[in-house]
Order: sequence, then C-alpha cells, then structure tokens
Amino acid sequence: MTEPLEAVVEIQPRARVDVLDARALASASYGDAFEGYRRCLYVSPHTTAGYFPQNLARRLTARGAALERYLGLFRTMFPEGAGYQHDKLELRTELPPAQRDVEPTNGDSHLAFMAAGLEACVSYETQQPGPVFFVDLDGLNGATPRRRVTTLVGYNDEVEVVRTTIEIPVSPHPIEAVNLRDARFGLASRLAELIDSHGVTKGRVRLELAPAERNASLTVNEYETLLMQHDLADVLRNPLRFAAEKARHAWHDPRAVPVKAVEYAKYDLVRAANRLMDTLGLSASRLERLLARAVEVPASRLLRRKRAVNLLVSDVKTPGRGAVVEGTFQAPILVQWRPTLEGRRTVDVVLSRFL
Repeated sequence: MTEPLEAVVEIQPRARVDVLDARALASASYGDAFEGYRRCLYVSPHTTAGYFPQNLARRLTARGAALERYLGLFRTMFPEGAGYQHDKLELRTELPPAQRDVEPTNGDSHLAFMAAGLEACVSYETQQPGPVFFVDLDGLNGATPRRRVTTLVGYNDEVEVVRTTIEIPVSPHPIEAVNLRDARFGLASRLAELIDSHGVTKGRVRLELAPAERNASLTVNEYETLLMQHDLADVLRNPLRFAAEKARHAWHDPRAVPVKAVEYAKYDLVRAANRLMDTLGLSASRLERLLARAVEVPASRLLRRKRAVNLLVSDVKTPGRGAVVEGTFQAPILVQWRPTLEGRRTVDVVLSRFL
C-alpha cells in the first residue's frame, strides 16, 4: 500500500495581492510525486493567504480574467487602508513593541479572505488537470515579500474514524465571533484525545455546523479582538462600511455625507461586478440578483455558505504521533449574525484517516 506523502513548498509572493500555482511549484520541487495519488490536500498556515475549493476554482479559471475580477470585487468591498481597527497598531496591546513596529496593516486582507470563500485547507482531485491557485492577499509588508509556505499531502482515500459533536455556548448578542480554540470549550484537548486514541498520523478533522444551525458560519483566521469584535462586526452590520469610508477619504472632505459615500461605494462595486459578469458570461438578470445581494442585504450572505472547515492532522513534528497542524495565528472561528434561543451552537466533529 502506498503511504500518504507530505511535503512543504516555499512560495515567494511577487505583489501584495498575488496568485501562484502551488501545483506547479510542487512539481518543480518534487517532480510528479503527488500526481500518483488520487487526491491532494493543500494546506496554508496563513490567515491572509489560502485556496479556493476545487469546484469554485474550476469555475473561476474556466474563463480568462474571472479570477482576477472575482478578487477585485472583494478588494473593492474591503479597500486597503480604510480605517480598520485591526490596523490601529497602537491599540494592539497583545503585540510586543518590537513586533508592533513591523506588524503589517492588513485588516482588508483578513476580511476579504473570509468573505471571498478562501480556505486554509482544501482537498483536490489530482486527476483533474489545471492549476491549484495559492491566493495571497497580503504578500508584501511594505516592499518586502512575506515568507509563505504551503503543505501538500497526497493520499488515495480516506476513511471516517470517529464522529462526535461539541456544544459551543454563545451570547445573546446578535453578532458574535467565537474562538473555538478557547480552552473553555475543550475542543483542542478533545481532538488530541481522539487522534491519539485512534492512532491517526495522517488525516484531517472536519468541523461542520450541525444541519439545524442557521445564521452562523465557520472559518479559520486570526482571532484578534479588534478584527473580530469590531471590523468583522461592522461588516456584518453593513457590508459597504469600509468601501464607503475609503470613498469618503478619497474626496478629501471630512464632512462628506455618509449616505453619499455609500452610494459612491455601490457604484464602484457595481463596476467591479459588471467586469466579473462580462468575463463569466452571465446574463443581466443574474447580474442584478448578484448586485442586490451584494449591496442591499447583510454580509451574512457572503459567509453563510461556509458551514465547515478542515484541519490537517499530521505526525510531521513527532513521527508516529498525529496532531492538529495549525499556523501560529490560525484558529477555527464560529461567527453568528443572529442569536440562537438555546444559547449554544452545535458543531459536528469528524476525524478521518488518509489511506
């Protein structure tokens, strides 16, 4: 039996927003080693760079500039330097002074990552030809390229080992982001126990909202208080909040009427959406429906399809003993935009082993 193959690929971003073919980079380093497997797991340890699920990536790469214009839609919605609380480094008390001096201001990249449907861990069928795009939304810190890596795991099949559920207490507040890594919930210790007791050395954990859960989503990102409790909350209340702020500053008029700024942001978003629709060849009626969702309803529309996240399980650090592999700043996060009467959310946990 062929064992799963795991390897790390170095990635060198060329611009702040960059798209690179991780599959081609892996081939340059490892030849066709991964092509002999039926599937390949692509894992990013970063919170502003990741992958699209294969079905979405296939649709975005089927036509010319569709991917570029799709990303442009979210860059319009979350422009750089639009007054994000996350970027006010003087308020980031968790950062040591030395780190504060070099910390990137990238609130826009975090929000675009979550809204655009990027994921930290995705599985691709290797029989399907074509690139596997590593999408970096914050590849440069000033003029300096950031160090980026991605992990690939080739495997032929996977089998479910165990399934369980966890209950996550949530507040009665309509908008809330909950760090599932918080020790109060016991998720990390529970996962470690399951992985150890079942002897999984290569596999993945899938966290998925229970079927009955509504008005909530899951993502993997940085759980930084200003980002989650202020910037993300603002977007959930008003998806054009930051686009309007950028428009207001562009006029160099601090007295600019907020309503006019929102209208300007809508116009800018419409232009970006028009370019995307032209590339995809969608009809005007579908364009109108897309725009209605984008500019007239809460940003929950952008997040509600993200009901599950995957986490890599690997023994790369301690051979023979698997553990969840996460980036330094990564955490699974539950986001709700309406409260639940029960005061808790149910998350299904599935541990699988790669064969």
